[in-house]
Amino acid sequence: MESRLKIAGQAVQPILVMFPLGLFTMAVIFDMANLLGAPAIVGSLAYWNIVAGLIGGIAAAVAGAIDLAFVRRPDAKRIGVLRVLLNMGVLILFAVILMVRVGDPDRQAGVGLFLLEVAALAISGFGAWFSGELANGRTPAFARAAVGNRGY
Repeated sequence: MESRLKIAGQAVQPILVMFPLGLFTMAVIFDMANLLGAPAIVGSLAYWNIVAGLIGGIAAAVAGAIDLAFVRRPDAKRIGVLRVLLNMGVLILFAVILMVRVGDPDRQAGVGLFLLEVAALAISGFGAWFSGELANGRTPAFARAAVGNRGY
């Protein structure tokens, strides 16, 4: 998939994806430290990392949607939609985590919410790998099977 949204010849969407990934990773690290006994401010830092990650994730999703709008081949469009749905699922999970944390005055996460954060981060890591494979022109086998190319 060739990106249509570029600055100085570089695709914008892959660059924008790195910000939410880093912010969500730091949120998980801060929450782990908070659960292990760090001061309460660390839990608040994790909360604000999630807020910033969601803002960056929405910007990356818009850039991905613009790129997807210009895809012509039906098989590439299906794979692109799969990528967008995967990334939107991660954003929805982190938005749910954020909404649950709003109820806590210290904005801290419990063990269950922390495990949901780890799962969402793992899914986002898979989504980043999947997008990288698509950007390099190598469609993973499960995606080829999803669009009907059973040449493996």
